[in-house]
Amino acid sequence: MASKAIYTVVAVAGIAAASGAAWWYQQPKAPDNASGMSSAAAPPKGGASGAGRNGGSGRPPSVEAARVDMARLTDDTQAVGSLRSRRSVVLRPEVSGRITRLNFTDGQRVRKGQVLVQFDDQLQQAQVQQSQAELSIALANQKRNQELVAQNFVSQRSLDESAANLQVAQAKLALTRATAARLKIVAPFDGIAGIRQVSAGDYLKDGADIVNIEDIEAIYVDFRLPERFQAKLKRGQTAMLNIDALPGKPYLAQIQAIDPLIDVNGRSVGVRACIDNRQLQLRPGMFARVNTVFGVKEDARVIPEEAIVPQGGKQFVIKLLKGPSEQTRTTQRVEVKVGLRSPGKVEILEGLAPGDTVITTGQQRVPRDGTVVTVVSPAGNGTPGKKGGRPAAAAEAPAVQASAPEPVLARAPAVPAPLPGPNPCGAVVSDARPAAAPAPMRRAAPASPAPRDPA
Repeated sequence: MASKAIYTVVAVAGIAAASGAAWWYQQPKAPDNASGMSSAAAPPKGGASGAGRNGGSGRPPSVEAARVDMARLTDDTQAVGSLRSRRSVVLRPEVSGRITRLNFTDGQRVRKGQVLVQFDDQLQQAQVQQSQAELSIALANQKRNQELVAQNFVSQRSLDESAANLQVAQAKLALTRATAARLKIVAPFDGIAGIRQVSAGDYLKDGADIVNIEDIEAIYVDFRLPERFQAKLKRGQTAMLNIDALPGKPYLAQIQAIDPLIDVNGRSVGVRACIDNRQLQLRPGMFARVNTVFGVKEDARVIPEEAIVPQGGKQFVIKLLKGPSEQTRTTQRVEVKVGLRSPGKVEILEGLAPGDTVITTGQQRVPRDGTVVTVVSPAGNGTPGKKGGRPAAAAEAPAVQASAPEPVLARAPAVPAPLPGPNPCGAVVSDARPAAAPAPMRRAAPASPAPRDPA
């Protein structure tokens, strides 16, 4: 027990001695470090003052700018739709019977009134002949009674009975002919026959499918648009179609009908447009991407969309004005009203004029109006003062021209040339009213109310 206590005392004493030695070893070096720090701090202080002198040289921040361009903008929207035939029907028999003859082949063009399917009509034809014989007898009796009544050989009653029998015979003949006609199925319109579902000799019940007839010289495209576009939709507007099955070839369609009923499930309005398909390249059931054009603006003011600075629910741009020197410009924050948008571009309705210059990159370097900046061409990869950076030249035009966007919006999509001859879609009267329509109405209003007629 005594030895354990001695070991404990010796361990504690050793730890205390080591701690004291460590403290003593570090204590003399503290003044040297402090002096070293004070001596080392002196050069940064001088360096900081030197840096302050460099920063006080007043070098303006560099920005990139673009000019307000005039371009052709299209107000449109995209949707998806399906193609369908202008006229489509599935031929079905009205009465039961056995097919004796098929007068068409699969995929053949057929004409209106052409007999396509003939059923066995021997019994019906015999009934027609019987009705014709009965009509001949009734007609002869009527003629004979007319002569006898004129000679007072028979009464008027006999003449009336023969006339009634004649009408019955005529009605019976018309009935038998109509029954026989139902055994012939004819094409209801010009079109192309599909793939038949029957063969000669088949016995069909009434209502069985035989073949479909499609009129595809004009193709309809049905699509739906959100209800917010219903005020812009007008009959006669155009739409561009892109078919996934036929890539790279656009088709021009004309809006022919707008559904007056809004779908309560999707809050959308149904639209139908017509396409000239006399080349028979389109087929019913194809998937189509529809770009509906509501209007075109020929001279729209556009700027790059990165120049817009949203703030507090409003849209601003930083406009460049003349600066204190030829190489610098001053800034001015301007509120603008935007209109149509296109990839990378935005239309300016109010706030800017054609030829104005706005900042596209570096808006965060402009804290307030009146800031002096240097315009750098986007082609330069550096900043002013470094190799590769290029400040604005003495004249404003060259610097702005270097950064002005190309008027890509003026490139209209390729529109297919119309085919010769009358359009199978027909002429559609546009519902769109001209922009100057309200003016004549104001001029036609009387200056004073007209006197009322007491009568």
